[in-house]
Amino acid sequence: MEQQVLPVVSQLATEQKVAFYKKTYTHLAFAVLLFVGVEWIFFQSKPIVSFAFSMTQGWKWLLMLGGFMLATNYAEKVALNNQSKGQQYAGLLLYVIAEAFIFIPLIGMAMVIAESGGQNILYQAAIMTLSLFAGLSAVALLTQKDFSFLKSILSIGFMIAIGLVIAGTLFGFNLGLWFSAGMVVLASGSILYQTSNMVHKYSEDQYVGASLGLFASLMLLFWYILNILSRD
Repeated sequence: MEQQVLPVVSQLATEQKVAFYKKTYTHLAFAVLLFVGVEWIFFQSKPIVSFAFSMTQGWKWLLMLGGFMLATNYAEKVALNNQSKGQQYAGLLLYVIAEAFIFIPLIGMAMVIAESGGQNILYQAAIMTLSLFAGLSAVALLTQKDFSFLKSILSIGFMIAIGLVIAGTLFGFNLGLWFSAGMVVLASGSILYQTSNMVHKYSEDQYVGASLGLFASLMLLFWYILNILSRD
């Protein structure tokens, strides 16, 4: 028996679209709150924090990134499983926990800067990230433009970025401010792409997967904005 193909969100009635958007962004908000909560729990455990910082050294960082990418791929696959809402939520939960763990060193560094009398760059990065995310999302939603053409550009950009990260780790050179700035541009493109996907690619019951895609782009943007502010 063939599986019924559901219409994408752009083909739904206005009421159904609004309901889908509410579910998606509600799940995104809960994912962000869960990230904050898991991060707080991680920082209550010195062994976890020490382990996370130890994984930033040399080839261990590549191992950590590899594990994160595997967890990401699995979480995205599970989150888009139309057959089981439980598996979709498990995928989103797995991804949030993976993000919280990989963020430990960067957030730890931001906390040290604040405690030593510097600016609260964590707060600044959060405000800047949410503002940029809201603006880009509004562009994609209000124009209803299909940004699927960005897929190939983003794929090439991320492949180049991964290559540079690997090279920088293996050969010990700093990628510098321009790399982080370039990644902010890529993350911004990813937000446009994921928001467009939410409208033109996802069906009515895929709001968990849509929220995961948006959360991934949001956290990527937050990572590199925080990285830039940490350099000052």
